Amino acid sequence: MTNAVGPRAVFGVIVPSTNTVVEHDYWRARIPGVAYRTGSMHIPHPAMADDRDFEALLSQIRASIDTAVRDVLTAEPDRMVMGMSAETFWGGVAGNAAFERRLRERTGLPVTTGASSCRAALHALKCRRIAVFSPYQPVADREVSRFFSESGFDVAAVSGLRCPTATDIARVGPDRILEMVTALDGPSIEAIVQVGTNLSFVSQAEALEAELGKPVVAINTATLWHALREHGITDRIAGAGRLLRDF
Repeated sequence: MTNAVGPRAVFGVIVPSTNTVVEHDYWRARIPGVAYRTGSMHIPHPAMADDRDFEALLSQIRASIDTAVRDVLTAEPDRMVMGMSAETFWGGVAGNAAFERRLRERTGLPVTTGASSCRAALHALKCRRIAVFSPYQPVADREVSRFFSESGFDVAAVSGLRCPTATDIARVGPDRILEMVTALDGPSIEAIVQVGTNLSFVSQAEALEAELGKPVVAINTATLWHALREHGITDRIAGAGRLLRDF
């Protein structure tokens, strides 16, 4: 259901209540005629300092996602976009497919997830050997690695920043991210992929692409790109990396 501020599309965007980055990144792209209605999943206990904490965080997401989706549907969006990523990688390719199927059945709408968006982006960029970083704990990094491996990519490494809370993800600065990318990169790496939607990386990813001479995929760029292209919106956007600029 398009409207006066979104005559081309209205995307429903589901984020954890701790997330301050997704909406910023989407609006910053300034896609003419595209609007967003965000639904928030309540995260009262944002600790993720170890594997047990991280799995408890996912339990909070699973307990609150239906309410967030219910609220967004009242705005009659055209598509659901998941502005959260760990849950979409969980269970590998089959887990992501089941997650998308549940959301489609619940909403009657097309669905964009972080896992599927990153996979589609890497196919478009023609990259197979990748290195991935996240703000996560090892339990989640294993699921990320599993998804990409099952999708046919050669995963050289998946490394997590081990953020102690979900809100701390947004506090990670560019210097720490640069250290991580530098440690992961190498001559055989065809692309660097970042997951974790509350990590501010879109602008830095574009700068690193120029510096490293290879694709650097920020998950918020990937989900926005996927949602737009699947919706038939082909605008080329500067300032967010080659994915939105060239594909």
